[in-house]
Amino acid sequence: MTPMSKNMDLTVVVIAKECLPGRVKTRLSPPLSPEAAAALAQLSLTQTLNTARALPAQSRWLVMDGTPTAHDAEGFTVVPQADGGLDERLAAIFDAVTGPMLLVGMDTPQFSAHHLAPLLADWRSETYGHDAWIGPAADGGFWALALRQPSGHLVRGVPMSTKSTGQLQLERLLAAGLSVGTLTELTDMDYFDDAVGIASLIPGTPFAAAVRAEAENPRFPSALTGAGL
Repeated sequence: MTPMSKNMDLTVVVIAKECLPGRVKTRLSPPLSPEAAAALAQLSLTQTLNTARALPAQSRWLVMDGTPTAHDAEGFTVVPQADGGLDERLAAIFDAVTGPMLLVGMDTPQFSAHHLAPLLADWRSETYGHDAWIGPAADGGFWALALRQPSGHLVRGVPMSTKSTGQLQLERLLAAGLSVGTLTELTDMDYFDDAVGIASLIPGTPFAAAVRAEAENPRFPSALTGAGL
């Protein structure tokens, strides 16, 4: 391995939900059917896991609400999500992992090692600069959260799924005396126009092909079909 590909002391965790119609990505419907929304969510999850497998990590966890496909589970320790609100479920993960940890969700299939380059370079150093890294999301949340010393109290109680979640999470980390680095802002796949924008960033992937096929459906407005796919 080259120095940049050598595994580092890092656990990568992907938190996800089984992609069943009517249970995932419901804001994609309309214009998508619940079945098409679930299929697109599955492609987003698979793309995310493929990227996670290529990261220079010592271990990888898939924290799942439901049952993953055999392909998605490959290379991951599959762990069921805890009960409670999202903050409690995230806190349970940060309590369970020992050592440096990176958490990502399943809604940013465009994320890559390039987006994580500042974090990876920092934490490879013996004199790292930041105790934590956060990747802000365009909707006000966050798509990534990394802690060198994971602890649930750093997440528990932070209001989730709001326009200020990312800022409140950052304030929680700073209040704990942590030095925090910021990753590139990414867009979550919440609505179909989000999916169109994401697909344009990862052409040639099954996710992009599926979005294009849906966007070319006659029921879609022309503004979507001309969105650069």
